[in-house]
Amino acid sequence: MNTKEKCSWCHGDSLYEAYHDKEWGVPVFDDATLFEFLILETFQAGLSWITILRKRENFRKAFDAFDYKKIANYDQDKIDGLLLNAGIVRNKLKIKATITNAQAFIKIQSEYGSFSKYIWGFVDGQPIKNKFNKMSEVPANTPLSDAVSKDLKKRGFKFVGSTVIYAHMQATGMVNDHIVNCFRHNEV
Repeated sequence: MNTKEKCSWCHGDSLYEAYHDKEWGVPVFDDATLFEFLILETFQAGLSWITILRKRENFRKAFDAFDYKKIANYDQDKIDGLLLNAGIVRNKLKIKATITNAQAFIKIQSEYGSFSKYIWGFVDGQPIKNKFNKMSEVPANTPLSDAVSKDLKKRGFKFVGSTVIYAHMQATGMVNDHIVNCFRHNEV
């Protein structure tokens, strides 16, 4: 039995706990993974993260393993097919936003050399290590996520509000929001 202290949000679901224990908060510098999390976070808007996590493999298959170069060129037939795919969240606006976001993602890569350089530039390439004692102290957004959201929107991204961006920053390790007594706090 695992007796390690964990962030309370993951308790009671093995998929959630595995995600917490292995992925959440680990710094991600790979563009493909950053894009995957960005898309999953945009689909999560208004839903619970566990809903998206349970559909993650379906999203991966439906969206060509999150290949942003392919996604940037999706046509109406592909959109129609995605809207019929019961394995994903079938939201037309979010599906269209995924295509728009893939196109904007590629533009940022062209400008900065990688999306990673761009997004990690907001934190000078280093994770922000917060020291929250309980989950109720963890914010849903911050002035930094406000700034990142504003810049992404200016660059044409959709469904990238401050709360979505803060969740992305947490997931990809730009901020470490594991509570201080969680075993992952010092590991990541």
